Amino acid sequence: MAANDTIADMLTRIRNANLARHQTVDIPSTKMTRSIAQVLQEEGFIADFIEVGEDNRRVLSITLKYQGKTRDPIIKNLKRVSRPGLRVYSNRKELPRVLGGIGIAIISTSSGIMTDRDARRQGVGGEVLCYVW
Repeated sequence: MAANDTIADMLTRIRNANLARHQTVDIPSTKMTRSIAQVLQEEGFIADFIEVGEDNRRVLSITLKYQGKTRDPIIKNLKRVSRPGLRVYSNRKELPRVLGGIGIAIISTSSGIMTDRDARRQGVGGEVLCYVW
């Protein structure tokens, strides 16, 4: 599979693993996927992630989080916003709020990958990568 859009690939793999109630999901490791995984962990959407494998074939092994006896996924949905064919940028005044602040928007800024909340606090805008709630 020639995946040019590593972010969409990552979100799809997490979405599918969540629906199948898997404990972990493996995603090809890039600087971008590591940064997104870091944000998801800081925001409490995933339990943990580690990087495994040799130099040229590194993967992120992400441990998903579920709640309660019914094992409901913490991540209800992931939505890709900006994509290779249509980039979506937002200045600091127009950063999106996901479900009135319940979810997060992951923004790629000049200061790195961060949530919409952190970007607002730092007064920076950037490319809106995805929504998570």
